[in-house]
Amino acid sequence: MSQIHQQAPLPGCPGCEEPLDSGDLFCGACGYDLSAVPTPPGDRPTVAITVPAQGAAAPAAAPVEWPPASETDSSDLPAPTHRPADLPGVDSGGKPLPTVGRSAVRVDEPGGAAPGSPDGSSGDFELAAPDPRTVEHATAGASAAGAKVCVACRSGHVDPDGYCENCGHAQPRERDHMEQELGSVAAVSDRGLRHHRNEDSFAVSSTALPDGSPAVVAIVCDGVSSASRPDEASAAAASAANEALLDSLPRGTHPQQAMHEAILAASEAVNALAQDPGQALEHDQHRHQNAPACTLVGAIMAGGLLVVGWVGDSRVYWVPEDRADPPARLTEDDSWAAQMVAAGLMNEAEAYADERAHAITGWLGADAYDLEPHTASFKPDRPGLVVVCTDGLWNYAESAAEMAAAVPPDGFERPLHGAQVLVGHALDGGGHDNVTVALLPFAVAARGAGSA
Repeated sequence: MSQIHQQAPLPGCPGCEEPLDSGDLFCGACGYDLSAVPTPPGDRPTVAITVPAQGAAAPAAAPVEWPPASETDSSDLPAPTHRPADLPGVDSGGKPLPTVGRSAVRVDEPGGAAPGSPDGSSGDFELAAPDPRTVEHATAGASAAGAKVCVACRSGHVDPDGYCENCGHAQPRERDHMEQELGSVAAVSDRGLRHHRNEDSFAVSSTALPDGSPAVVAIVCDGVSSASRPDEASAAAASAANEALLDSLPRGTHPQQAMHEAILAASEAVNALAQDPGQALEHDQHRHQNAPACTLVGAIMAGGLLVVGWVGDSRVYWVPEDRADPPARLTEDDSWAAQMVAAGLMNEAEAYADERAHAITGWLGADAYDLEPHTASFKPDRPGLVVVCTDGLWNYAESAAEMAAAVPPDGFERPLHGAQVLVGHALDGGGHDNVTVALLPFAVAARGAGSA
């Protein structure tokens, strides 16, 4: 876990708002542990997502007034060009995102094995199962009498163990394919065509800030296949992060600080699994002995800001509604490949073609050598679509231009349809991993939609 340093004396207790004295370690009124208050992010998080006029100096980002949080953005950084390396953001401590120098890695790739596995097996295998692009969910095939109908033969009933009494086919589990649409945010997750289960998870939600304006949240987590119970890890992380944001945002917490705290909450939820044997069976051939682990990526749209946070190699992309404008990737992977690119030892094509590309250097889990939540804040000046996804999707649309090309033209107006199309794109490409994507349409005031 990360080492959370004690911050300067607080003006009021975070628990009960009782005034504090210098040097207090606990609140005298409610007993709140002041050493547990995380250090807020630096005061230079916001980068304007704009397209500078040709030959003209890029405009400075306008200050952002965040009413209840008493935090403003004073960034006067120039507008970036639209390459991943030019949209670095900063981590929650105000430092540039880390590049090289990490030694711990985990393998999180289709067909990857846990380091030191005696047989090199990842537990992935091709199933003789119906293509999720063409079959209905098991729950959709219920007969009038209430018995489920097999998704394979369409005639046999499903027994209590989940198998067809006619053809013996195993029915899809609830997590094999999940969809959710909530107002202006939608997400889809699918097991894919190779994995034996879906180890991804997501949470989408919306809430209101203290001034009544909306805040929209999307969290996407990818279980590390070489770890034990990766499906439980991703579900716990997504739920904990989402709950933390729904608690902090309505209280006026700055969204970047809220994202930082949400990642810490997700980490604690995954760490707790290491102390709990869970529901995995001893004879489960896919169960490993190392601690449950997952990656996390999330996005918040609130108050005209787009805040992203991540640990691992799941990503956020920006796709402008006007496809004439360039798209961008807003996150940098915690991975071996990203380190090679950052060090100038390989270009992206070479690094991601290497068999070590998906060795991740950051994750949530009790055996993570250190937790470094990354957060960054952006202020788009035009409408666009925020794509939050696992590597099960971006493996088939790696660059920002490829991701933008895969997003359907009506993705901004129909985010659920857009997410379904993107999952289908990954399945059509081979579906070698679980696939999860959330889409958040980002709208701006009309006066800023066409600004240069």
